[in-house]
Amino acid sequence: MSFPWAKQYEPTNGVMQWLDERLPLPRLVYNAVGAGYPVPRNLSYMWNFGVLAGFFLVLQIVTGVVLAMHYAADASVAFGKVEHIMRDVNWGWAMRYAHANGASFFFIVVYLHIFRGFFYSSYKAPREMIWLLGVVIFLLMMATAFMGYVLPWGQMSFWGAQVITGLFEAIPLVGAPIKTWLLGGFAPDDAALNRFFSLHYLLPFVIAGVVILHIWALHIPGSSNPTGVEVKQESDTVPFHPYYTAKDGFGLGVVLIVFSLMVFFSPNTLGHPDNYIEANPLSTPALIVPEWYFYPFYAILRAFTFDFILPAKLWGVLAMFAAILVWFFLPWLDRSPVRSGHYRPLFRKFFWFGLIPCMAALFYLGGAHAEEPYIMLSQIATAYYFLHFLVILPIISSIEQPEPLPFSITEAVLGSDPNAKLGTTAAPAA
Repeated sequence: MSFPWAKQYEPTNGVMQWLDERLPLPRLVYNAVGAGYPVPRNLSYMWNFGVLAGFFLVLQIVTGVVLAMHYAADASVAFGKVEHIMRDVNWGWAMRYAHANGASFFFIVVYLHIFRGFFYSSYKAPREMIWLLGVVIFLLMMATAFMGYVLPWGQMSFWGAQVITGLFEAIPLVGAPIKTWLLGGFAPDDAALNRFFSLHYLLPFVIAGVVILHIWALHIPGSSNPTGVEVKQESDTVPFHPYYTAKDGFGLGVVLIVFSLMVFFSPNTLGHPDNYIEANPLSTPALIVPEWYFYPFYAILRAFTFDFILPAKLWGVLAMFAAILVWFFLPWLDRSPVRSGHYRPLFRKFFWFGLIPCMAALFYLGGAHAEEPYIMLSQIATAYYFLHFLVILPIISSIEQPEPLPFSITEAVLGSDPNAKLGTTAAPAA
């Protein structure tokens, strides 16, 4: 978004002037994350998650490239290669633990980023394209993470690949050929491992490309903010640098402390112990589960247990994909003119006491055994999940009476007192 009060980049020496005329990269950086990019003055730490996600994407790419130097996509040696990295490669254990836990932290901050978007309606005009590209990034992340889960070639790797690719068999007529084409055979083996390794290496760079589009789309309308009120005057904004580079840096420092504690003191907490057992096609684990960040969608998949027109397995597959695809339609399902949940009392109740408990339940149920009462609870949580987005949200947006919005971001920060002017102090009472 072009602000008339935004600072313009002015090279200060001959070299930078020469570079700016031929390759204006410094100007691009200055306008993207520097003093040339004004942002709303009231952004909270809830707006840190985008930077955190970008950091963990870079971490995954760097550690992944290093690990690929020592890995072999061969079913006969893959498990041993991972152990070789852990035991024989200098700092190999740190690279692997940083990569494995980095994936979990990547998903944590992205989930928080998404649910912040739900609460503040970050999908509303004029930011629909930012939201749509974000959902594409999430889908690419899921595909990348699934393929990476297969690479250690442990028990959960093998059986997870067997179960997830087996879902395609639920598609009538073409399902079985698609599964065979994906695996390069009838069961996970060398061909599947090579396919998954190649795609797991490639997709993070595709994600990085979509992230660039995501940031580009963000800079057209500008950042949203906790009030949902658009920028109206210069006093509504501050330069991104140094104000938010410092704020993002502090948030990143706190998260890195937690991440370091996880990597060095509890690196296997978020993993599955069965993946330290080499893959055995003749020994099925008692409980086959994906990584924890897939749990909600795995719970939705298993919630369908009876045939109705279509086979139950096909209903489960359709519902699992629909659970994410429904996010694409949020800009048109939520018709409320107010963005921020802070000014939508009815929406706020259904968000905190409906959607959040529902998602928490799905996270838990996705890792539980496929037996009662977990199946019934999964069915209830799945039903509410779709009701929330497809029925409750559109109804709320039509009947809700929002609370009064502040006139401007400055008023939301400083209050409506006419003496509370930016950069001044009200005179004391006599």
